[in-house]
Amino acid sequence: MIQVAPSLLSADFARLGEAVSMVNTSRASMIHIDVMDGMFVPNITIGFPVIKAISTIAEKPLDVHMMVAEPGRYVDRVRDAGAEIMNVHWEACTHLDRVIHTIRDAGMRPAVTLNPATPVMFLRDIIRELDMVLLMSVNPGFGGQSFIPNTLRKVRELRTLIEETGSETVIEIDGGVNLATAPALIEAGADVLVAGSYVFGADDPHKAIADLIELDV
Repeated sequence: MIQVAPSLLSADFARLGEAVSMVNTSRASMIHIDVMDGMFVPNITIGFPVIKAISTIAEKPLDVHMMVAEPGRYVDRVRDAGAEIMNVHWEACTHLDRVIHTIRDAGMRPAVTLNPATPVMFLRDIIRELDMVLLMSVNPGFGGQSFIPNTLRKVRELRTLIEETGSETVIEIDGGVNLATAPALIEAGADVLVAGSYVFGADDPHKAIADLIELDV
């Protein structure tokens, strides 16, 4: 069954509590939170105090996507803010293996994100250490972008790598996910779909989430 992770980046920041409550009562599996520092990506979003506040009312695991330079510096703060999954960019880590083990030692599930132009095979030597790999299907930094079609090839390549290495790594997709793009992603091997504008721009967010899940029934 496909999992859905609504992205709070597309929610109304003046009504974040209501957005989290909506996800709590939906069929979503987790809550996706994007942290941007204005350096690794041009945008700036929320920080640890806001994540901590979200964690006090969230009834789903928090998947914290660190779009920041040197994310290894923040492992303890991400944990203390209430994250279950800490997602770091391959492109932002000088010593990725060390960061992955630091995340796991802190009690969180380590995940690595690849930008659209970063090859899947760069993860071959560490894939078995990862709980999840996030493939960006848009360029990171802003919500509401269009889906990049070559993501489907990368999903298939990643699924093959996971099977070849005997890994149990989950494949997550972020960017341009909707009812038009999701079927091909599911067929290619995606496990988790991050959906922002599609969910929070819908007249009925609960139904929007359920409709994605029903594609895989």
